[in-house]
Amino acid sequence: MALQILLNFLLAFLWAAMNDTFELPTLIMGYIMGMITIYIIRNFLPGSFYLVRFYRIIKLIVVFIKELIIANITVTKIVLKPKINVHPGFYAYPCDLEEDWEVVLLSSLITLTPGTVVVAISDDYSKLYIHGVDLTDADDEIASIKSSFENVIKEVGQP
Repeated sequence: MALQILLNFLLAFLWAAMNDTFELPTLIMGYIMGMITIYIIRNFLPGSFYLVRFYRIIKLIVVFIKELIIANITVTKIVLKPKINVHPGFYAYPCDLEEDWEVVLLSSLITLTPGTVVVAISDDYSKLYIHGVDLTDADDEIASIKSSFENVIKEVGQP
């Protein structure tokens, strides 16, 4: 991915040098032409086309923001009730991610989402131990995390 981005910038500057102007519109046009060139020769370069991974990263950010907003609304409703009726609890989340950075990213996203905290990770990274503020059904929480964060993180990790 880094090689493709560097090559794209190099092609953009080469385009600007051939046009004998380094103004912004020329550089943007050179970047677009470089992107098209890299897309054409993508089978000869390592990894997949870099904009695919960039799209997956943006998708992960959007999913996180959506989950963050939903969790904030849920925690706000709990706090604003006259009588707080929560059922805090711990549950073990079976993690299917294989890379260390994927497990760290998943645990960070879970912890950054209000109402949940990852308190421990098993030595083999197969389980995350999570505390939830209002844990009514652990299976629903596990399914929610798998369908939102874990699946998108797997997509980002694909070559």
